[in-house]
Amino acid sequence: MDHNIYGYVRVSTKEQNEARQVLALREYRVSEKNIYVDKVSGKDFNRPQYRKLMRDIKPGDVLVIKSIDRLGRNYEEILLQWRRITKEKAVDIVVLDMPLLDTRRSGNDLTGTFIADLVLQILSYVAQTERENIRQRQREGIVAAKLRGVKFGRPEKPVPEKFWELKNDWENKKISSRQAARELSIAQDTFLRWAHGKKMYSLQQ
Repeated sequence: MDHNIYGYVRVSTKEQNEARQVLALREYRVSEKNIYVDKVSGKDFNRPQYRKLMRDIKPGDVLVIKSIDRLGRNYEEILLQWRRITKEKAVDIVVLDMPLLDTRRSGNDLTGTFIADLVLQILSYVAQTERENIRQRQREGIVAAKLRGVKFGRPEKPVPEKFWELKNDWENKKISSRQAARELSIAQDTFLRWAHGKKMYSLQQ
């Protein structure tokens, strides 16, 4: 049974230039008719040529890609597609930019699939760890900023001059907090917060 060599190319609609990937595949002797090209927007990631490729490839075929990120937007998606191709479809993968990601059988009774799966798991772990590190640095940055007095969220609503008069009337039981809030066109809880002395300041300050 003859086995075919296929190539897959993905570029974003921003890049619009698949020539570099196509050239690399042709140098690997992938025939033009077996190269599938998707120009994908990051928004919906709709890949009609990739879906067609998945229908066309058969067990024992080889899929060649320029770099591992052509398979997906993140390592979770890359791992999912990798398993789909190598396990469900029984197709070998060759990643030109990373020679260790080559699932074809190698020497010493070690299969290329085992080595490639291991490398991919390590890459996925590194990517996940980096994401967690970024989130941790963001959390630490927010804490440090708060300690320096940096305020997050919407800025405090300035207290209008009329508030002081209405606050005095409210304290003297002349009006309710609801009436005072209505006069100022603010929420009742905002009036009460101001009235209880939380961060009060006037427009003139």
